[in-house]
Amino acid sequence: MEYVDFLPVCPEVEIGLGVPRDSLRIILDNGEQRLVQSASGRDVTEAMEAFCTDFLGSAGEIDGFILKYRSPSCGIKDVKVYPTTSLKSAVIGKTSGYFGRAVLKEFSYLPVEDEGRLRNARIKEHFMTRIFMLAAFRKVKSEGRMKDLVAFHTENKYLLMVYSQEELKKLGSIVANKEQETFQELVSEYEKHLYSSLSRPPRYTSSINVLMHAFGHFSERLSNQEKALFFSWIQKYRNGKVSLCPAISIIRSWAVRFEDQYLTNQTFFEPYPEGLMEVDPVNSHLRNDLWK
Repeated sequence: MEYVDFLPVCPEVEIGLGVPRDSLRIILDNGEQRLVQSASGRDVTEAMEAFCTDFLGSAGEIDGFILKYRSPSCGIKDVKVYPTTSLKSAVIGKTSGYFGRAVLKEFSYLPVEDEGRLRNARIKEHFMTRIFMLAAFRKVKSEGRMKDLVAFHTENKYLLMVYSQEELKKLGSIVANKEQETFQELVSEYEKHLYSSLSRPPRYTSSINVLMHAFGHFSERLSNQEKALFFSWIQKYRNGKVSLCPAISIIRSWAVRFEDQYLTNQTFFEPYPEGLMEVDPVNSHLRNDLWK
């Protein structure tokens, strides 16, 4: 909450189900999925669909969604489907919740996750990287200045390189603006390719490639021992023995040492606020002392 503005909503409350309320489940009725309260048999499918249309149609500028894990209204996957409302009936399939499904359809280009999946460190990193990059781009769009678009592209070049070198080339060509298009024409085209570049999480080999590009800034000014230390951390990362952090820290220290402002400003090294970065509790010295 220190870094984003939340727009909290509970679709089930919004359609009048109250708190507390009987649980909902998705059932398959004559080949059609319906959203029904188990205890009463009340069908709220149409009410939920109407809410989804109204709410998402008037939500305004949004950078992403965090939804409820496996909820029949908000889940984005692995939501259980039953043959009847009976509590004794067995699961016959999996689907997405009604609100979650509407979000994925209406905002397929935005980061959308559920709080269960966000427990995975890689999923969380990808989600937060997209959230904060798209929020920064939204600010560029609103200010409407070419120099802001150029600055955004420059600062995010290495991060975009990690995600898609192909899209990075297209984005660079757009910013070059050889056809002398207006800012609105450019930013619209840039946005389309930005969404495309962030659509899939980066591969670990792409991260190594970017670090090697950064290494090239200093390779002529480093001792053989310094180079060997850096390459050893890269190899350990490639072999899955360590995280990327040691190699990144070495590059950042060289950027400070050699006063390389271009690298210092790259969002690749801090794609989202440092306060949101976490150490796995298993590896943290702050975990319970097992020797007591």
